[in-house]
Amino acid sequence: MSHNHPMENSNPSANQHLDSLIEQRMSRRDVLKGGASIGAGVMMGSVALTGCGETKAAEPLQLKFNAVAKSVADSVTVPSGYTARPLVSWGDPLFSGGTVPTTITALTSTQQEQAIGDHHDGMYYFGLSAAGLPDRNSNDRGLLVINHEAVTEDFVHANGPTFDKTTLDSSSLLLPKAGDYSKDSVRTDAEECLKEMALHGISVVEIVKQNGNYRYVQGSPFNRRLTPYTPMQISGPARGSDLLKTVYDTTATKARGTLNNCANGFTPWGTYLTCEENWAGYFGHADVKHDANDTTAGRISLASGTAEQKRQARYGIARHGFQQLRWYSAPDPIGSGDRANLMSRFQLQPQAGMTATQDYRNEANTFGYVVEIDPYDPMSVPKKRTALGRFSHEGCWPKFIVGKKMAFYMGDDSRGEYLYKFVTDAVFTGSENRVNDILDNGTLYAAKFNANGMGEWLPLVASNTTLAMSAVEIAVFTREAADKLGATKMDRPEWTAVNPKNGEVYLTLTNNSQRTTATADAANPRAYSDTFGNPTTRTNNGNVNGHIIRLAETSDDPAATTFRWDIYAFGAEADAAASVNLSGLTDSNDFSSPDGLWFDPRGILWIQTDDGAYLDETNCMMLAAIPGKVGDGGPVTVNNVIGLTAGTVVTVAGKAPTADNLKRFLVGPKGAEITGIDMTPDRKALFVNIQHPGESGGFSNYSQTSLFTEQSSFNALELTAGSRRARSVTLVITKDDGGEIAV
Repeated sequence: MSHNHPMENSNPSANQHLDSLIEQRMSRRDVLKGGASIGAGVMMGSVALTGCGETKAAEPLQLKFNAVAKSVADSVTVPSGYTARPLVSWGDPLFSGGTVPTTITALTSTQQEQAIGDHHDGMYYFGLSAAGLPDRNSNDRGLLVINHEAVTEDFVHANGPTFDKTTLDSSSLLLPKAGDYSKDSVRTDAEECLKEMALHGISVVEIVKQNGNYRYVQGSPFNRRLTPYTPMQISGPARGSDLLKTVYDTTATKARGTLNNCANGFTPWGTYLTCEENWAGYFGHADVKHDANDTTAGRISLASGTAEQKRQARYGIARHGFQQLRWYSAPDPIGSGDRANLMSRFQLQPQAGMTATQDYRNEANTFGYVVEIDPYDPMSVPKKRTALGRFSHEGCWPKFIVGKKMAFYMGDDSRGEYLYKFVTDAVFTGSENRVNDILDNGTLYAAKFNANGMGEWLPLVASNTTLAMSAVEIAVFTREAADKLGATKMDRPEWTAVNPKNGEVYLTLTNNSQRTTATADAANPRAYSDTFGNPTTRTNNGNVNGHIIRLAETSDDPAATTFRWDIYAFGAEADAAASVNLSGLTDSNDFSSPDGLWFDPRGILWIQTDDGAYLDETNCMMLAAIPGKVGDGGPVTVNNVIGLTAGTVVTVAGKAPTADNLKRFLVGPKGAEITGIDMTPDRKALFVNIQHPGESGGFSNYSQTSLFTEQSSFNALELTAGSRRARSVTLVITKDDGGEIAV
């Protein structure tokens, strides 16, 4: 996710952080005895585990590249012998006749609807045969489906976004506080807001390999843009519910658009899963009660207000939303049908004398889902799969074995939120048709990590009397259900990944500035202080650098209700104290704030960072790893110290990575998050996204180069001093000798 967007913490539940379970810790031997051995039936995409009966052992996997050094240069650095080239960038036209204007800010909203969006994030490669049919083995022709999470507003408009700075009175829509510019201002230019909308969503773009290089195909019949106003279907338990009815669709069977598309997933039948993450920030809500001590975020009070307002508050819906967007305060462009009320629909205040089918009080309930898209059919209507729950979705990665039910693993990216999985009712046969509703039927679970290295999946089902919630309520207010069952609060659970070699599930826990020594637990064990800058400009507290946790399902069954777990790696600076750098990271592989996560078909784990704590020493990065398995390490004692407060936690950790099996592969330009990754089936082309280079810059000073303001001119279209606009881009990385990546 873009690290300039505020991460809300709206989880007030008293769910255990595991500190009350510490006395149940087991010895290493007990932990290793806790689960069954891993089976050999896992398939990921077209890749199956090596079958039994082979007479020759496979050569051990090795990372055969020299680790890239940390860097603060405004460029992309890859290992010697590799080349990174831009493939598609923000503003590249998708359809015939489209062009990129000399000045990127000159793009109109109409042009942007026909072009690659901004803030490239999760991504997946779908192969195409020469005849244009699905072909998962195709290396030379395919479709890239790319998420566009957000926008950098100062880069989009020539002089930044336009606001009316007039102070509003207490009867106004926004209920501002006098003298506070950020809250008193409203958007006045509908075209600006419409262009920002068009930068969001998803791009489907055909790519081909010609003369040894990849390029995108402008005008391909497969090319497509999905935006926050593209018609979509509601499917699953919430379809037809009163909770989703609006004036746009009084039947709650349709919705408009998708927002803040971050991480992703795929299905074994050949569709794409895009995840709606920080959707709550796009909405505003007038005339609500607020917590007395919450003067900056403007969140709805959890202690007062209507029942509906409290449920909105649990999702972090604020009075003002993302202060830099505020589409809800802009005038509506003229339009009807799918283009009616494009701005005002983000204002959730019930209108006097109206019902839910006459205004947009329920509009927020149509966002926060996993959306399934058929990339091969540009006329297909995407479906919001409500059975997979509603929260800040980060990733929806599958685990499927022929003859067993399928599981999809999902993080909820906010401080103190949960890890989920959805288990289908359907058994995987290996021959599923691309058009089906398998994801509408199954069981949603939330994870509970016990201190002894074991865990359990808590079923979120209406039959559970503890919940006292209907199936519809569980689908729409999923966080509330997980609260009630006591799921484990985690340090911003983000991307999930499944190891194709042993079926184990990995999860990035990016960081948590609110983790304390009092709340540290076995699954989220660190709370410490970290200084930033030279000279020091600030001190960061909490789980500053994040970690990666992994779990092994009992009997390797996707539908298992118990699992074993440990911590694969702790993010840390190489020179941090041993109590922080618990994985013994060195200058060749230290990292902070793991975010993107992906296993390639060979079992190499790729780790991408979205960092704000280590930028004084290095830009964000991507690393490659050959991990072991759950249980290959043992108990670790964590000695936490923040100021004068100390706490000790014992956790289970994997065998510490080494310089040979964890290496830095790429360092990005200034201000950029590294996110989104896939490769061709022959493993010779690696696709990686560079999101929001120069994000913390301003529209008036692009020509400056300053470490702490993160200016960037990377992949710039405008090259005149003082007016540079860095653009998000998808790179294609190849080995100069034409060989496989990383090995």
